[in-house]
Amino acid sequence: MPTCTQHQGKEVALYCVACAGAVCEDCVTGDHAGHPTEPLTAAVEKLRLTLQERVAAATNRLPQMAEARQSLRDILQQLTGQRSSIEEDIHSTFTDLHKTLDVRKSVLLMELEVTYTLKQKILQAQLDALLQGEESISSRCSLTAEALDGGSDAAVLLAHRGQAEKLSDLASQGLPLQPEENDQLDLYIESEELKKSIHNLGTIVTTNAVACQSEVSGEGLEQCAIGIPTSVTIVTRDKAGGLCRAGNAVVSAEVYTPDGSIADGEILDNKNGTYDFLYTIQKEGNFSLAVRLYDQHIKGSPFRLRMTSSPEDSQILSTPSSAANAGSSGSSGGAKRRGAKSPGSGSRSRQRGVRQAGSMLSTPKKKANPIEDDLIFKIGTKGRNKGEFTNLQGVGASATGTILIADSNNQCVQVFSNEGVFQNRFGVRGRSPGQLQRPTGVAVHPNGDIIIADYDNKWVSIFSSDGKYKGKLGSGRLLGPKGVSVDHNGHVIVVDNKACTVYIFQTSGKLISKFGSRGNGDKQFAGPHFAAVNSNNDIIVTDFHNHSVKVFNTDGELLLKFGSNGEGNGQFNAPTGVAVDTHGNIIVADWGNSRIQVFDSSGSFLSYINTSADPLYGPQGLALTSDGHVVVADSGNHCFKVYRYLQ
Repeated sequence: MPTCTQHQGKEVALYCVACAGAVCEDCVTGDHAGHPTEPLTAAVEKLRLTLQERVAAATNRLPQMAEARQSLRDILQQLTGQRSSIEEDIHSTFTDLHKTLDVRKSVLLMELEVTYTLKQKILQAQLDALLQGEESISSRCSLTAEALDGGSDAAVLLAHRGQAEKLSDLASQGLPLQPEENDQLDLYIESEELKKSIHNLGTIVTTNAVACQSEVSGEGLEQCAIGIPTSVTIVTRDKAGGLCRAGNAVVSAEVYTPDGSIADGEILDNKNGTYDFLYTIQKEGNFSLAVRLYDQHIKGSPFRLRMTSSPEDSQILSTPSSAANAGSSGSSGGAKRRGAKSPGSGSRSRQRGVRQAGSMLSTPKKKANPIEDDLIFKIGTKGRNKGEFTNLQGVGASATGTILIADSNNQCVQVFSNEGVFQNRFGVRGRSPGQLQRPTGVAVHPNGDIIIADYDNKWVSIFSSDGKYKGKLGSGRLLGPKGVSVDHNGHVIVVDNKACTVYIFQTSGKLISKFGSRGNGDKQFAGPHFAAVNSNNDIIVTDFHNHSVKVFNTDGELLLKFGSNGEGNGQFNAPTGVAVDTHGNIIVADWGNSRIQVFDSSGSFLSYINTSADPLYGPQGLALTSDGHVVVADSGNHCFKVYRYLQ
């Protein structure tokens, strides 16, 4: 035992609880009289346990801090990539503007030269004619005057015989005495408006919104009934909790169904820092609503909801799934219903696609189907093993006889033969190059490379035919790539679902061109999904929320648009997968109507693929195999199906 510093020779055997120090027996009767004490060894053991607990608690924060550091590094990397991408866009845009101005300058100079030359030729010809007439008259008059001045009768008679008629003709000939052209050459350029436009050309768009301070509220957290359009409102805030007043934040929201698939909805940007997520669910069950801001869960997300047959029976079951999400704002009890209205009612809210298990339209009888196509086989059940899927999305097919499936929630791509025999599976979950976070689209390059759209990683990865990582493209530029395709020049076509833009890249990553923006115009998209390329190298895009299919050339000019919202022949309830056969016919997966339709190259309806043997449930990606069959991702049934297709 140590000795007391106050009482020499006395052992310190006690612990003063009040003073948190070691004392001897004399201290207890002196300075520490009346203070609670306990044996020193017992007190030290308690303190040891307390320190160990606190060390453990502090140590437990290290993985969280490491994860936060990695998240910040990822954000910084994305930020740096975005800056580089925007710099490239700025340089490219202004280089194109310079070229356009130079071209216009050359055209104007050429137009000036052509106009001047035409006018100059007319005036010069008129001038030459006058000079020639003047010279003729002067010459004849001079000869006649000489004869008259000679005074000889014979000379006068001779002059009259030789010059009188010619002089009469010269006096009466029609000469171009009035100008046949004018001298007007003016330049009219409305440069001031152009200068103003250039002065305000371009805007750097950003917000200060952060997920940890932003909130979700609205009836969607309180009343969720089957078949009734529902909405939640996302309110974005900055790091200090202040309201963000501008739009354009990257917000995503997804409703996960009990079977693990995703129910589509629509996010509306109110341009004031708030966003509405609109969705409709068609069956009962426990659903999960995940709301993210810049890929980070907003506080309280994910929410777990139970869909019931009436609004009164629906309730929110729980809020955060982890302690990190505690403190959710919950719901707003006074929110008014945002019911679906007709397009003419002025409401921004529109009812979205609803999955149907089957109908007379989605599963026509064979005799009503002019193209007799039948189910050959199907592969898959819900799971995480080989030949099992969780929310399969994109489908690709190679010329060498393989079928590729983007298994989104299993973060991998699975490869099968045309006969359905499993061949390979590759992909490791993660956010680093070479890893997959949410693969949604897959295509095969003519050189055999496998092109994969990674929605959550916001880039497109390139793998060799045996699944070895080779590189990526679109990082820092793409917001949410959904579908990919490859054109006849070997360029990669990327459908960016979030940006509502189609990008065309070289495999090196160099951007060739892009077109499209958010909206319902002919050259705009609302949640585009997949793309295909026809024999003319035109790009065919499914425009999900606009319920249409659009065909563009590689310059982004609209060539064809067909489809409208509905269940009739040639109508769509949110089209997804698309492919083109050798005759130019367009095959489209109709997600909300759970069917596959066939159109000719001009967009006229031809037929359905007969799916009556085993009805589809929310089909996604679609492709034509090398042996001429149709393969489709039956996402709701967690399998892919192959049908006969007579071209």
